[in-house]
Amino acid sequence: MGYSVDPWQLAWRGLDVGSLDRTESSFALSNGHIGLRGTLEEGEPRGLPGTYLNGFYEEHQLPYGEGGYGYPEAGQTVVNVTDGKIIRLLVEDEPLDMRYGRALSHERVLDFRSGTLRRETEWESPTGRRVTVRTERLVSFTQRAVAAIHYEIEPAEDIQLVVQSDLLANEPIEQRSGDPRVAAALEDPLVADFAAATGSRAVLAHHTRHSGLRMAAAMDHTVHTKDNLRTDVHAEDDLARFTVAVDVPKGERLRLTKYLGYGWSANRSVPALRSQVEAALDGALQTGWEGLLAEQRAFLDRFWAAADVEIDGDERAQQAIRFALFHVLQAGARGETRAIAGKGLTGPGYDGHAFWDTEIFVLPLLTYTVPEAARDALRWRHSTLDKALERAQQLGQRGAAFPWRSINGAECSAYWPAGTAAFHVSGDVAHATAQYVAATGDEDFERECGAELLIETARLWAALGHHDPQDGFRIDGVTGPDEYSAVVDNNVYTNLIAQKNLREAVAACERQPDVARRLDVSGDEVAEWTTAAERMTIPYDSALDVHEQSEGFTAHAEWDFAGTPESGYPLLLNYPYFDLYRKQVIKQADLVLAMHLRGDAFTAEEKARNFAYYEARTVRDSSLSAGTQAVLAAEIGHLDLAYSYLLEAVFTDLDDLHGNSRNGLHMASLAGAWTAVVAGFGGMRDHGGKVTFAPRTPPALNRLSFRIRLRDTRFCVTVDRDSATYRVDSGPPLHTSHHGEAIVVETGSEVTLPIPPAPEPPKVSQPEGRAPRGRT
Repeated sequence: MGYSVDPWQLAWRGLDVGSLDRTESSFALSNGHIGLRGTLEEGEPRGLPGTYLNGFYEEHQLPYGEGGYGYPEAGQTVVNVTDGKIIRLLVEDEPLDMRYGRALSHERVLDFRSGTLRRETEWESPTGRRVTVRTERLVSFTQRAVAAIHYEIEPAEDIQLVVQSDLLANEPIEQRSGDPRVAAALEDPLVADFAAATGSRAVLAHHTRHSGLRMAAAMDHTVHTKDNLRTDVHAEDDLARFTVAVDVPKGERLRLTKYLGYGWSANRSVPALRSQVEAALDGALQTGWEGLLAEQRAFLDRFWAAADVEIDGDERAQQAIRFALFHVLQAGARGETRAIAGKGLTGPGYDGHAFWDTEIFVLPLLTYTVPEAARDALRWRHSTLDKALERAQQLGQRGAAFPWRSINGAECSAYWPAGTAAFHVSGDVAHATAQYVAATGDEDFERECGAELLIETARLWAALGHHDPQDGFRIDGVTGPDEYSAVVDNNVYTNLIAQKNLREAVAACERQPDVARRLDVSGDEVAEWTTAAERMTIPYDSALDVHEQSEGFTAHAEWDFAGTPESGYPLLLNYPYFDLYRKQVIKQADLVLAMHLRGDAFTAEEKARNFAYYEARTVRDSSLSAGTQAVLAAEIGHLDLAYSYLLEAVFTDLDDLHGNSRNGLHMASLAGAWTAVVAGFGGMRDHGGKVTFAPRTPPALNRLSFRIRLRDTRFCVTVDRDSATYRVDSGPPLHTSHHGEAIVVETGSEVTLPIPPAPEPPKVSQPEGRAPRGRT
């Protein structure tokens, strides 16, 4: 039992109750606004139920043994809202429950091209009555507030069927994980405001006790059958139910289509929310089930034409890469000024928070394939700028200090070395902003949002750093991407991302002088940013001939990897942080990530030496690491190792490598798999706003190709063992370079060039027992 291999779908045949929780994550459907975990329609058996609305959360106090100035006071946790997926079936008087009777066959299929989850079950009741149930569900990419389920029952004999279609609020949820990163359970988070039912339609409205957010869920139905149909509908505070009872003869079928509408607001009234969700239902009913399917397919056809990745030589990896692309699209397609959470809308992991993962790992994929989704995610950051400005002021700084983790834009991490000192997040927001503007040429966005983001984040670095006569511009007391090092001086990643931020702010002021004037940017301030960028301190250990991850890092004691058992990982759950902080042990790529994003600041020789040094000290207790390590391994010539890291990134959830996929999928790791292909084996870089390529295939593959959108140009890069072909499918000519050679590709034409031999890489090794985990 397990996932079968198919290039365009993910299928699981048979019922494994013990695997339900993680398959519910894999089979989740979302559009960036609504998220439905892949629970069975019957509601039970289940692993972890979940229905989520992006940005809808409950507040709770953060516990501190000892408080301190600047500690965030309130936490935010995503809420499992009203569940509309439930459709229960009674065969005569026996409920269809996969734990009873016999499942003669059972299959669930997530289709990446139709954007639907299909299920077919042949079930025999304990008294021997047989039915075949076929369902298909979708969360609409085109009608943002709409989800729908088509439900069909075919009996093997004349039979009476009763179908109960529910809206259920405040489902009980059992939390089984002791990992502190996992979402805290909320008990009955929704308070009833309104319930109504008439005909085949019902609406429930609720609010949260503490955050004060209001939401509404509505359902309506169409029933397709012959005579002898009886229906009923009723609603109470936490439950609305539409019931269909009918006698179905052998050879006939009962078909029911359930339409769902969801909405929430911090400001609008209950009547306004009711109006919104009922209007969504009216639109869905007007379109109809077949119309929703056609819209979904057309949307995905456009996506795959602009974003598909093809590989020849590894069928399971091909499936996994498309699975990754599909889920990242689902996380961001219709977010529309809401965050893209670390788990998307596939589960409650990380409390539903968004991290810097979004800007550094997810947005590059969206920027070059679905740029409007990247734009909307950055608009969310801009909409929270007031909170970032307030946070910086609270910490005694100027400019904008964006949160390490949040749902609404306010910092809500009780882990103060990150929640207070991980200032690199502001640089990450600036990096993604500059990357998006360069890749799209979106002047409206830059004028309305982008320039202000760059300016206010640049002000943070000018306030946070200081000039030292000997060392240049220093940024001390910060936490970089590696969470096993905290509150350090001159973290290389942070300083290089700040350097780019400062330079991009200067350029934005030149392009958008009106914005600069509105924000009171003076000539002296621009000169200050320029000087700080020029004098930025980048620590280097001349004895070891490598860059220091942060000042003094290479002088720390080595971690005893040989003496660390496999059960000791992840280290943060088994060893004290103070010991991790004072040793040369790295949770996730930090300096290596700097060499990817700011590769223009390193020579090829420095990259090779640095990679070998940090590879031996990186344990990858974070899912963020493998994709980045793949990029640098490929660049320095370790193509086999790069492929192993690609496999680890793309199978993190499908093979549950971190043991927590039940709480949702790791969006950054899924996006990191795309990065491993495009930036790793495609050699794509966008330093200085110029996109270049230096492709090579790993020995495990015969060929790979990927599609990119760059401004108005759509093109495809195909790489085999000896050559690379660049083809422009539409738009203006492509101006780029291939292994340093400038090329121009005209629309409708191809350019094929040979691939030079890979460099001879240095020998590398991983910490004992921490080699990449590609697949199980």
